[in-house]
Amino acid sequence: MHPAVVTTFRQGDAIEICPDDDGFRGSWFTGTVIRGLSGSSSSNRRKVGKKPSHKYLVQFDNLFEDQTGTKKLKEEVEEWQLRPLLPREANRLFSLSDEVDAYYNDGWWEGTITEQLGQGMFEVYFRASKDSIQFKAEDLRLHREWINNAWVPPFSEEQQEKSLANDTKVAEGKDQIFKDGTMVEVSSDEDGYHGAWFSAKVVKALSEKKYIVEYQNLRNQDDMKLLLEEADILHIRPCPPKAKASTSFKLLEEVDALYNDGWWIGVISKVLGDSKFSVYFRDTNEEMDFHGSALRPHQEWIDGKWVIASQNLGL
Repeated sequence: MHPAVVTTFRQGDAIEICPDDDGFRGSWFTGTVIRGLSGSSSSNRRKVGKKPSHKYLVQFDNLFEDQTGTKKLKEEVEEWQLRPLLPREANRLFSLSDEVDAYYNDGWWEGTITEQLGQGMFEVYFRASKDSIQFKAEDLRLHREWINNAWVPPFSEEQQEKSLANDTKVAEGKDQIFKDGTMVEVSSDEDGYHGAWFSAKVVKALSEKKYIVEYQNLRNQDDMKLLLEEADILHIRPCPPKAKASTSFKLLEEVDALYNDGWWIGVISKVLGDSKFSVYFRDTNEEMDFHGSALRPHQEWIDGKWVIASQNLGL
């Protein structure tokens, strides 16, 4: 039985991921949400379609696809496999029989303290593997579950305030601040718009995390003016660097397709010839044909850098 989950994660969220593979159950690895694979609200904008889901594409911080450690691992996971980063407690004192997470092999593994060895050292027993390993106190944390949008057991009020302050500092350090007039791309969690980015201009900063943006190709309901909306920092990114004109996309390559005034993420499902391609949109289960001039290589804005998406995530 999986813990109850009521949180909806958004692009750019720092999270912990619980792999569902043999040998990894009971462990949590840090990572980042690249994107959700569905939307869940309504809008009057034009839509490509709807396919509800509770899956996300995530990137691990410390797990890699290659042995050289140059390509971070990306996976599609269910929402129950995700939770926010567990805040660290300062000067935590551990006791015999405490349920803890131990940092080992780049992740946090659930175990039980079976012996206090002195000088800040503890013996931890892992039920899943039946191993006992010694750890320093700084490599341990009290085991907690994320249930109904809260940590169990809960933090004290003082601990929560400290954790919130620390999380805010970390988040602000990653924010990309956009000046008035900056051209950007904006995404939305609204139903029918998931996986799309629209060209916009920053009109005004409301705070470090919220902006008023003016879309360049979307208009308001009376079609008289360009659409103005409030957008948060997690749904804004710089305009990606323009790729060289290309009509030689490969089968299964991730691309953005220009459609309905926005760029929609899809996968090349067929190479048709004459610089034409069929593109499959996973979120809507649709396939459409495009000329290569209406396509661009898909890129992700991660940690302040543009990252070329994997060319083979499957259909």
